[in-house]
Amino acid sequence: MNKTCIVISGPTAVGKTPLAISVAKYFSTQIISSDSRQCYKELSIGVAKPSQEELTSVPHYFINSHSIHESVNAGIFEKYALEKVQEIFLKNEVAVVVGGTGLYIKTFCEGIDQLPIVAPGIRENIISNYEKKGLEWLQKEVEKYDPLYFSKGEIHNPHRLIRALEVVMSSGKSIIEFQTQKSQPRDFKIIQIGLELPREQLYQRINDRVDQMIIEGLVEEVKSLITYQELNALQTVGYRELFDYFSEKISLQQAIEAIKINTRHYAKRQMTWFKKDANIKWSSPDFEQVLKLVNDN
Repeated sequence: MNKTCIVISGPTAVGKTPLAISVAKYFSTQIISSDSRQCYKELSIGVAKPSQEELTSVPHYFINSHSIHESVNAGIFEKYALEKVQEIFLKNEVAVVVGGTGLYIKTFCEGIDQLPIVAPGIRENIISNYEKKGLEWLQKEVEKYDPLYFSKGEIHNPHRLIRALEVVMSSGKSIIEFQTQKSQPRDFKIIQIGLELPREQLYQRINDRVDQMIIEGLVEEVKSLITYQELNALQTVGYRELFDYFSEKISLQQAIEAIKINTRHYAKRQMTWFKKDANIKWSSPDFEQVLKLVNDN
């Protein structure tokens, strides 16, 4: 097999981590995570980070590699992942990339254009209005100026909304347009595998995993991060809802239920994104089935 990267994607809780570890062990290789939250060393339970045992069994990159105080985006991930995959190829002809962050995977496979320079004062003005008028104002502004992003992007994440708004106001183009440029050739083969399960089964797995996160200490983890709740890294399902609990806006039970609902919504958005990629070959999270897809390609 020539230099090949097996890219495993799919919605949250579908079983990507154990499947990727099985594939990596089979090829005696290493894994690059493409999860935009598992890279933060301060986050653990709420981002479903692989266990210490799993991390020990197969070397992982882009796990615990950054701090929540650092700026991490698709461009930074692309540079990091391309460097690491070449390191892996020095010793092995196969590398494994796994994760559920669609933009990171797309960027790794196809590249990404540089976003425009934001005109002075635009970001400050947006942030000032957001602080005075709130998330609903920000959502309406993005819907007005960048309906393309509003229909496809993360509309409950104020940092992403601010970014979309400042890009469209500076360039006149949707941030989505900068994410859908022509593919940049890679010097290795890419095999994309998407994992899926029947919706009811996936949603039950999500609910069960949230319950397990609570048992493992998610509430305590989030409490320890209250000081940093405004950081972009903390604008994440599982953290936002518990910040509302600690602010006494909702009860703990309401927060847990909201995490389950919002995680299911997130999984649905992930599937919508991945299903648009014709390069992805779909499978259940079954090792033999995935291995057959890899060998057939």
